[in-house]
Amino acid sequence: MFRTLLSGLRSPLAEPPVADPELAALGAQLDAAARRRLGRGLSIRAVDAGSCNGCELELHALSNAFYDLERFGLRFVASPRHADVLMVTGPVTWHMREALVRTYAATPDPKWVVAVGDCGVGCGVFAASPACVGSVAQVVPVDLTIPGCPPTPARLLAGLLALLGG
Repeated sequence: MFRTLLSGLRSPLAEPPVADPELAALGAQLDAAARRRLGRGLSIRAVDAGSCNGCELELHALSNAFYDLERFGLRFVASPRHADVLMVTGPVTWHMREALVRTYAATPDPKWVVAVGDCGVGCGVFAASPACVGSVAQVVPVDLTIPGCPPTPARLLAGLLALLGG
């Protein structure tokens, strides 16, 4: 048992990121655009306004070992007070409307809001639900929309790059 424990401690804990030249180029462009525009990396606060969690899975994939985009200066933050970008997923429900408005108000200027996925852009399959207030743009000002059900991580990165003017 002790040998098994030691061999586990000596082996690498995680696999290195997969080398995808297209993704690496997109990440490098995003980092350069953020540094040119803000003088530092980009801080993102993800807000789930009432989605099915498909878009959240793709957003969180940006931080996994495959994409590992923190190496390009992209990072998710826990507080809107530290964020540059609010990435809002899902249609805004009545229960999340006030939370989204307060999150927007707590985010310092300059700030950008990105409506992610078909539901964030136009309520998607939830459009007829009485629980929905409407799309993200009906509650807070939106600077960019990234459609898709759900949008891929590469598409999310391309959207952020377009947002920063890269």
